[in-house]
This record gives sequence, C-alpha cells and structure tokens, in this order.
Amino acid sequence: MDQYFVMELAKVVALLTLIAIGAWLVATWMKVRHGYPLNGSKGQTLYPNSGEETIERVRLLTQENSQLRAEIGAVKDRLANIERIVTDGAHSLDREIEQLRLKAN
Repeated sequence: MDQYFVMELAKVVALLTLIAIGAWLVATWMKVRHGYPLNGSKGQTLYPNSGEETIERVRLLTQENSQLRAEIGAVKDRLANIERIVTDGAHSLDREIEQLRLKAN
C-alpha cells in the first residue's frame, strides 16, 4: 500500500511540475509577443524593448494622444455652447438672433 501511495504521489508531483512549467512558458511567450521586457531572477531587465520600432510607436502614440486631447477640448467647448443655448430662456435666444440680424444688415 505504501509503494502505491508513493507512486501516485510522484505522478501528482510530476503533473503539477509540468503544469507549472507550461504556465511559465505561456506567460513568457505572451510577454515576448506583446513587447514586454523579460525579468531575470534578480529583477533585472534581460531584453529591454527599446528598439527603433518601439521608439517610433511611442512617438506616434504620443502624437495621437495630443491630437485626441485637442479634439476633446473642442468637443467640450461645443458642448458648453449647446448647453448654454438649451438652458437659456427662449427670450434671450430671440434677442441674440435679432442682434445678429441687425449686424448683418
């Protein structure tokens, strides 16, 4: 009975070891695939991802980020104008329209 238990325990330990190695391989593969640097046993970066392609990608993303921020600012300004028009009374809107008509003439 003891020999059977030891054999089954060895099978379970071997299976768990294989699962752990497989999980580590998958995690490492995903890091490499998505451009994350790999860490050594002491926490140092083994393969820093600082190639020209990465620098160009960061530059393009920074440029796109600034463009999107400017666009959001413009949308906020337009939304504020729309909110002002909607919340103002009809009387003040009519008055502004008449002032614009008078300026046009």
